[in-house]
Amino acid sequence: MAAPDSQDSQRTIQDDLRSVKFNQENLTVPVEGAVTANDLLLAAYDPARLHPLAQLGDQLDYLVLDDAKKNELPGAGTAIPSRGFGDDLCYGTGTMYLSGLALGGLWGVSEGARRPLAVSNMRLRINSILNSVTRRGTFIGNSAGVLALVYNGINSSIDSFRGKHDTAGSMAAGALTGALYKSTAGVKPSLAAATLISGLAGIWGYVKKSV
Repeated sequence: MAAPDSQDSQRTIQDDLRSVKFNQENLTVPVEGAVTANDLLLAAYDPARLHPLAQLGDQLDYLVLDDAKKNELPGAGTAIPSRGFGDDLCYGTGTMYLSGLALGGLWGVSEGARRPLAVSNMRLRINSILNSVTRRGTFIGNSAGVLALVYNGINSSIDSFRGKHDTAGSMAAGALTGALYKSTAGVKPSLAAATLISGLAGIWGYVKKSV
């Protein structure tokens, strides 16, 4: 008696499974403006829309960009605009360092090319030039970078204390920089360096205002 009942239940389950119909019309949720592969291949979609901050315009009130804000001290409006101490420090130090490397490299090439060798050999000549470039280039570059770093720091401090930027302040900063740079060599080298750098700073300040 048990066997017919089990067969009837299996037939009922099979009949139910055959009568089931799955509706696939509402399985996908439409997304408005969704990007498809066809849009990307045909270049009909703007990649800028993929950025999370795209199409926000001026709604980001908490972003304050002061990159275009220039130094407001009187006399700071020269041929080379400045955005303050950090701007002068970075650009001034980097420019002087690279310029010192270039000048020192030229000096090293000239020195290495004229240095007498025991044996006239192209390999030895190239080695002599590279040694001179490495020695002179790093020395001039590091010295110029340190001088520019100290000068910009002192010059910005003087401008902040006086409330204005002028050639006299630049010359004073140059004199202090030169005296500090050669302070361990004695009084005369210190005065000579102060006079030289002060004169160069005065010429540079005059050229910036005149152009």
